[in-house]
Amino acid sequence: MLFPRYSVGWKVLGAVLKQVGRTLDALAPMQKAIVLAPSDAVAHSNLGVTLKDMDRLDEAETCCRRALEISPNYADAYYNLGNALSGLGRLDEAEVHYRHALGIKPDYADAHTNLGVVLNDLGRIDDAELTYHRALRINPDCAEAINNLGVALKHLGRTDEAEVSCRQALTIKPDYADAHRNLAVILEDLGHHAGAEASCRRSLCTKPNHPQTHYNLGNTLSSLGRLSEAEASYRRALAIKPDYIDVHNNLGNIIKDMGRLDEAEASYRRALRINPDFAEGQSNLGIALKESGQLDESIACFRAAVALDPSNTRFHSNLVYTIYFHPTFDERAILDEARNFGLTHCSSGYATRNSLARGDRLSERQLHIGYVSPDFRNHCQSLFTIPLLSNHDRTKFKVHCYAQVRQPDEITKRLATYADVWRPTICQSDEQLATTIAGDGIDILVDLTMHMAYGRPALFAQKPAPIQIAWLAYPGTTGIPAMDYRLTDPWLDPPALGDDRYTETSIRLPDSFWCYAPLIPRMETGPLPALTAGHITFGCLNNFFKVSDDTLRRWSRVMVAMPSSRLILLTPPGSPRKRVLELFGRYGVEAGRIEFVGRQPQPQYLQTYNRIDLCLDTLPYNGHTTSIDSYWMGVPVITQVGHTVVGRAGWSQLNNLGLPELAAFDEETFVNIAVATATDLRRLSELRQSLRKTLEDSPLMDAKRFTRAMENVYRQVWRSLHSTSGNDGSD
Repeated sequence: MLFPRYSVGWKVLGAVLKQVGRTLDALAPMQKAIVLAPSDAVAHSNLGVTLKDMDRLDEAETCCRRALEISPNYADAYYNLGNALSGLGRLDEAEVHYRHALGIKPDYADAHTNLGVVLNDLGRIDDAELTYHRALRINPDCAEAINNLGVALKHLGRTDEAEVSCRQALTIKPDYADAHRNLAVILEDLGHHAGAEASCRRSLCTKPNHPQTHYNLGNTLSSLGRLSEAEASYRRALAIKPDYIDVHNNLGNIIKDMGRLDEAEASYRRALRINPDFAEGQSNLGIALKESGQLDESIACFRAAVALDPSNTRFHSNLVYTIYFHPTFDERAILDEARNFGLTHCSSGYATRNSLARGDRLSERQLHIGYVSPDFRNHCQSLFTIPLLSNHDRTKFKVHCYAQVRQPDEITKRLATYADVWRPTICQSDEQLATTIAGDGIDILVDLTMHMAYGRPALFAQKPAPIQIAWLAYPGTTGIPAMDYRLTDPWLDPPALGDDRYTETSIRLPDSFWCYAPLIPRMETGPLPALTAGHITFGCLNNFFKVSDDTLRRWSRVMVAMPSSRLILLTPPGSPRKRVLELFGRYGVEAGRIEFVGRQPQPQYLQTYNRIDLCLDTLPYNGHTTSIDSYWMGVPVITQVGHTVVGRAGWSQLNNLGLPELAAFDEETFVNIAVATATDLRRLSELRQSLRKTLEDSPLMDAKRFTRAMENVYRQVWRSLHSTSGNDGSD
């Protein structure tokens, strides 16, 4: 340089290098400029911008404040200081300085835009939207403002408008990585997973090392069921940003879904080391611990999540559902927790939105029945919804299905044919869905999920239908004051026990809580394995979190009594299998007698029953679907009747099969029945050959009988409402 002490030259050189993207090269000339001209406010402000882009935010703040000391009315310095403070997370201060910039320069479009970002991050979304519109009145082609407006619209629930906004930004600036990334999030929320993936990849072409985009891509790949690819995307995000708490959390989710529970637990714990008050991480850790059978630890995590975020219904639902599996919670304790849920999350001032206000409440008219579920898909729930939905009398009942299904499949398509009205609800909030249900004129709304995964208790708390019924998820209680009835049967809830253990009014179906239709009807039943193996093979293919320590001890007594016997047990890999072997070893059962299997596709799962002679049930939560699957494959189940409703499922099913002698009411009898049945190979062979026919001829598979019973319940409760509403039908 000809004039090495010419400060303006160094300042201009730095600005040019910064403008062409050589930020690191720009730093030294800018630093030289302020050394030569310490009173040059522009030089200090420019250096602040460069340091901010290098993520040296504290230094950037210092430079911008020095610029303002020199020139107190310098709008750009206020703007740049706002950017630095925003990056430091000091959003309230950032807002103040953006407003200072706008006080000096009201038509400063970039300041309006970035103020909108801060307002959005502060949760003042309506204010953010207005601010973006002010920016666009000044500069209608500002892609940044249009993109950020899309973000605000998404947060306001106006997803379609948000998509339009992001696409408009991309017409102005086709390679705008942030707009591609935001469009990907919107498309993912809309269920357009392929489009979301394409937008993420377009964004990464411009910003290949952007951790949030790798995170978003991982989320989309997870939704598409491509879990290994999702894992790779999450790990790429963590390589760039190791303390990215949401990535650790979501990585744990997909690893858990892949059956690697120990790794999932480790991932959640990493997230919680970053932020011990991360409620989502506590809840997800609770789920992983539950699936590995560590129920004490799981419940502690759910309680921690609820304490951290008391308004979150999902966290509290996880707690309410999980305690059903723990041996120390009796029906009173379960009721207390469900009532606590209702008191915490459900307003006592709910009001019915639709049919009570209509003038056509004639008790015998066609009733509109709504079913709400996330599991209208290849899911065990479909084994029970298909028989009902396919047999409804459409002249008397109009069937509406509200399907919270992220990945529709062939079963989804099949179920949709059984509905008069099929509504995908994946993008609807509880409030929006409640309005939709009310608009559809639903008379009776049926909750098929309750507190299980992806349930909508907050929807039912709003009472969108005049009558609401809980059924199918599990025979328990919701604790929701607006839930009128729960369905059960005489075996699950013997009338002598009374119904004061539930917040709903109990209605007993005449035979069974369940009616079953196999999704793979041609699966053959094999011969009794013991006839060729030379030993009895016991089995249990229930979810592993049903396998309590007490259950393992009870089973060990059976196996000790039959020293040559084996056990096939569905257990996740890793520490859960180690724990099972340690417990069995403590009770005298050698490790070589235990065979573990993992989760399997439905055909392979059913084929596994062809290797089992006799199933042993779990307690305190019996097998429900898995037991009926077992009977379908010709394998009897020895059950012990529990002290909670979920522990009386085996008793209900065996009575409906005409096999109550396979149920015990205490441990000693359970062991004796299991040993006696296992040693009577002739009877086991006969059961093997006859159980499927017995099941087919029983109420457990009589779909027409079950559906008429359900319809009688619907008509009964409607008449009851009609008779108490003051309308005699004469209008």
